[in-house]
Amino acid sequence: MMRRKFLLGILGVLGTLGILVSCSKKAAVIERPAFNSDSAYVYIERQMAFGPRVPNSAAHTQCAVWLIEQLRALGAEVELQKGFMPDYRGENQQIYNIVGHFYTEETKDRPRILLGAHYDTRPWCDEEADYQDRFYNVPGANDGASGVGVLLEVARQLGLRIADSTFTTPVDIIFFDCEDMGTPRVYTGLEREDTWCLGSQLWATSYARKAAEGQISARYKFGIVLDMVGAPDASFPRELYSTQYAANYQQQIWHSAEQLGYGTLFNTQQSYPITDDHYYINYIAGIPCVDVIHYDIRNATGFPFWWHTRQDNMDHISKSTLQAVGEVVMSQL
Repeated sequence: MMRRKFLLGILGVLGTLGILVSCSKKAAVIERPAFNSDSAYVYIERQMAFGPRVPNSAAHTQCAVWLIEQLRALGAEVELQKGFMPDYRGENQQIYNIVGHFYTEETKDRPRILLGAHYDTRPWCDEEADYQDRFYNVPGANDGASGVGVLLEVARQLGLRIADSTFTTPVDIIFFDCEDMGTPRVYTGLEREDTWCLGSQLWATSYARKAAEGQISARYKFGIVLDMVGAPDASFPRELYSTQYAANYQQQIWHSAEQLGYGTLFNTQQSYPITDDHYYINYIAGIPCVDVIHYDIRNATGFPFWWHTRQDNMDHISKSTLQAVGEVVMSQL
């Protein structure tokens, strides 16, 4: 999970905020979609059992293999995108993005929906008060595993829809690599730009190139990125880049959350712009993409006190929050 980014796009967004006021007339409550938070919770526990999924570690490789196996078992056609991106030092970082394509022969050429989360964990606990503790790896229960756990359960539900012939909208689930490799606070050298979200930058650049060359047969209607979506005290405001690039879809998602009874969790506060995977999907790939991310404007950083610390563990995962996020995502499919 990444830092806030203040410099880009703020003035251009301010004029759009008027469209975000909730409608005074409520529509009929939508049907509650199928989602099992117990299953999502187990998927998170399984990731945590590997240990911190720091890029280039054994745990990271084991988790990537497991994710590929899970997606295939749930009915997806799986693509592994490999490449390199320069990190904060300018050194090439190996990237492994995992893409699960869910479609039937009847739906494969229809406009798709993109769902994403990052599966890597931050190599440094650089929000720890004790300097020596900043060199530990972040466990990444909420910051990484929670979004992946929700999307694996979404994948399971999509597999069931395909099996009973109720699947109508093709979906791609992407597990992005190297999202949390941004410049650590312990680094004293010159910081490069765009050091966060390396996997989504690689994917978005490749997609944009293929689209320009006419190699994309089925494009995306919109996307949703999940990040830090498991905390018991979670707060999901309307993130500013999502408002700038995908306001209509953000409005649609938050309205669905309200109809499902999650209006307090998916609140109407406007957060700062946050550099997350959705930013590059919007900016580079040109796909309107919405970020669902824990952010509380009352906190100094906006993020939980255990963000980027050794305390990002299963103690901070709530099944009720997972259920809410999962139902809201499923309501868009």
